This record gives sequence, structure tokens and C-alpha cells, in this order.
Amino acid sequence: MKDKARQTKDEARSKRVPELKKARYSDGHPLHDLQYLEAKVILKGDRFTSVDAFQQFAKLVKQAAENADVDFSRKGFKHERPRIREVMFADTADFRLYNHAFILRRRQEYVDGFAVGDPEVVFKFRHPDLQRAAEMDVRPIISGEYKVKFKAEALPLKDQVGGLRMLYSHNVQFPLSAVHEADRTSMPTLLRGLPALKTLQTSESDRIELVNATAVEEVLQDIGMLDFGKGITAKADVSVWRTRGDQKQLVGEFAFQIKAERRNELHAVAMKRAEQFFVSLQWVAQDWLALGTTKTGAVYRLKGNPPNAHE
Repeated sequence: MKDKARQTKDEARSKRVPELKKARYSDGHPLHDLQYLEAKVILKGDRFTSVDAFQQFAKLVKQAAENADVDFSRKGFKHERPRIREVMFADTADFRLYNHAFILRRRQEYVDGFAVGDPEVVFKFRHPDLQRAAEMDVRPIISGEYKVKFKAEALPLKDQVGGLRMLYSHNVQFPLSAVHEADRTSMPTLLRGLPALKTLQTSESDRIELVNATAVEEVLQDIGMLDFGKGITAKADVSVWRTRGDQKQLVGEFAFQIKAERRNELHAVAMKRAEQFFVSLQWVAQDWLALGTTKTGAVYRLKGNPPNAHE
């Protein structure tokens, strides 16, 4: 009887996130499996005119959590100061990376107005097909260390409130200092360091540049901890992206992320509660929602030249 109940839970989970078919990369390494579930709700950027907006949204999160029988604690978070990060995307002039589901970005932390630490490079392949995302070997060829993160990303439906759709993001991140090439913007440099891009049609004269000549300033506020039960917790944050210079508000985002070393650690009851919270928040905060986009998509569409993305 227990085996049958477990099987039913596994079947329910697989309908939302399918199982990976066994395969290996060219060097014999087994495919990376999902380690993270990240939920994101994209918000209207013009809602964020001061730090008070983060506190206002936290109240909506609390209401949605109560509706879904989820514990939301703001203990230790009410007096948190927002963090500032600069985000820049790089691509060819015709958006060849993004049009083929690749994203390349650099992120720099700022403290009290000054850059701190080594800029972080993130390279990802993001696609609605789990198997295709897993089979894309994003591992770089660099002199330093790197970290692979494979995430299932839950987003609202593109055209209506109250549902969810899934994207699968196969990421690798590493410090910029690990790239020792003199010319970091040439395509040959890119192909040597990120061999996954060899699937694209390129020439030696191709170069990458700052997408839409725009650097993004991200203001990020941690607002509390969500507890879905069965030991599954997640820190929740709200952020706003705006352009450097003219301070144009692009989009906001509410997000939380659950990590598990193995997929079977994501208990079915708690995951159902997480989904109910995610849907409830959309209804509670529907006046804040910006459907049909992502933060990355907002930057790529900034100048009215929409790419053919897989998002």
C-alpha cells in the first residue's frame, strides 16, 4: 500500500517536472540532474519608486502564505538594507546567443557605492524542454573553478493569472578573473571558453557586445523565510531592475529558491503547498504582475527589437 502511495506521488511530480532520460556528455560524465526549484513572479517596474515598495510587497507575500497554509517569517529581515548589483548581458549584434536559448551575463556586487569582489560570469542554456536543457553541456574550459547549477524555474503563465509554466535553466558560474584571454569579446575566445556555443553558426570576425548598450542596476531586498513544511524552506526576495544612467524602471521580481541534492528530497506535500502559495500570490498581487516576460527578456526588448527567445 505504501509503495502504491509513493508511486502516485512520484507520478504527480513527474507530470510537473518530467524524469530525465539517462545519457552522458562527450567526456563520459553523466547528465547533471536538477538541484534547484526556483519560483519567479515578474512585477511591474514602475511599482518600485522607493524602498517602501519592498515592504508593501512583503505584506502581500504574507497574505498569500496564509492562504496556502505556508509559514512566512520576517524575523531578522525587517531592517535589512537593499543590496545593489550591476548586471550586464553580452551577445552578438543579432542576438544569436539569446535566439538559441543561451544567456551570457556578468554581475558585480556593490557595497556603499563601490564595487566589491570579483565580477561573476553566468552562462546558461534556458529552455522549456528538460531533456534538451540537461543535454547541453555548459561546462567551461577555464583555468579556475566553476559551479554548475541546474534549475527548474516556475513562472506564471504568459497571458493569465493563476497558473504556472516551467523553464529549465542549466547554468555555470565562475569569476571573471578565471578568463585570461586578452580579447574577451571575440567569438574565437568565446568558443574556446564556452564550447557549448559551437552549436551556433559563427565566424572569426563575430564579436559580442553589451546588449542594447545597457547596464542594469539591480536593487535586491531579502524580505523573509518561507516554510513549506517537511523541512523545505526558502528565502524570499524582491528586486527591481533599472537602467544605469537614466534610472528607467524595467521590471521587478519576487523569487524564492529551494535546493535539494536529489529530486526525491522535494517532498510531495510541501511541493504542493509551494505551488498553492505561488498561485495564491499571483491573485493577491495581480495588480503588480507583469505577465509574458522575464528580467532578461525586458533588457533584450528595451529598444523595440524583440529576439526570438525560448522563454
